Amino acid sequence: MTGTGSQEGRRRFLAAGVAGGTFALAGTAPRQRLLAAPRQPVEAPVDVCFVYVSPIGNGGWTYQHELGRLALDKALPGQVRSRYVEKIPEGPDADRVIRDLATQGCKLTFATSFGYMDSVIRVARAFPDQAFEHASGYKMADNVSVYNARFYEGRYLAGLIAGQMCRSHIIGYVAAMPIPEVLQGINAFTIGARSIDPRIHVRVIWTNAWYDPGREREAALTLIDQKADLVTHHTDSPTVVQAVEERGVQSIGYHSNMSRFAPKHHLVSVTHHWGDYYTARVKALLAGNWTVGNRMGGIATGSVRLEAISPKVPQQTQQLVARRTREIAEGKRHPFIGPVVSSDGRTRIAAEAILDDDALGKMDWLVEGVVGKI
Repeated sequence: MTGTGSQEGRRRFLAAGVAGGTFALAGTAPRQRLLAAPRQPVEAPVDVCFVYVSPIGNGGWTYQHELGRLALDKALPGQVRSRYVEKIPEGPDADRVIRDLATQGCKLTFATSFGYMDSVIRVARAFPDQAFEHASGYKMADNVSVYNARFYEGRYLAGLIAGQMCRSHIIGYVAAMPIPEVLQGINAFTIGARSIDPRIHVRVIWTNAWYDPGREREAALTLIDQKADLVTHHTDSPTVVQAVEERGVQSIGYHSNMSRFAPKHHLVSVTHHWGDYYTARVKALLAGNWTVGNRMGGIATGSVRLEAISPKVPQQTQQLVARRTREIAEGKRHPFIGPVVSSDGRTRIAAEAILDDDALGKMDWLVEGVVGKI
């Protein structure tokens, strides 16, 4: 936790986190200290590989990474040969697949799920002349970099809309795994919603799987039965949005623009965009400028956005969201500024303090207003 004594001090701290190009190097915490020397230039065309935890489908986490891969191909024609493998479970299968790709000559491999982290570290030791990047993790090595985005910024903004549009004061949240990234999203969303309507409670059901349409649907319908009149999700398919649309309930999509799956009741989607990052990293590899670090995108870099805001959302609320979006991009606002109290009544962020990237990366609690357990 980092405290600052004035508004100007907070602005300087926040601006430092989003400076420096398409994706900024995150913070100076111990887990982020490794910055290996640049590697040697790589001759084009270079083989770049992607490992996906779920099917690509037509919306969701993996779908957005696939769009990023396609954007890379379009940006660097003749300089890159990219390919992917999908539906790779986290665990021993990931070790095998990532090793096979390295053996086949992939000079840079992007492993796009949190549970691939240890697999990447193990395989990278055997291929010191190749580069690896892991999405959403924190372990690094001389040839392993990590990348992520401040998804919670978009979640906070979507929470503002949820707080305005919820009528039952109960919001449903279908969540996959209780890792810090997911907890950040739940908490930021709840903070945003309750800043509009303090009576709101966010009910969380865990699926314990990134991609399981059956569980996702069951969880969404259960939340509706618990009187939720608005449901959102952190899972890797459009199933939640589709399920609540069938029941005539409002939804907020995640990862991709989910409006086409819920044409009547979709309110907004928090979307992720990876193409610029993938292109920049491959360019760096080709030029010999690829380095290890912990890189974070967000609202300021365009890697997290709000899309397809429904005309049902009042103009006053849309204007508030636009203003808060600018403030976050400019480093003038942070979703996690104190005072913030957790669901067990403890003060987690003191007044006028904010959470830095290291503290956010260790988040293991839920804010006041969340109904559910980790």
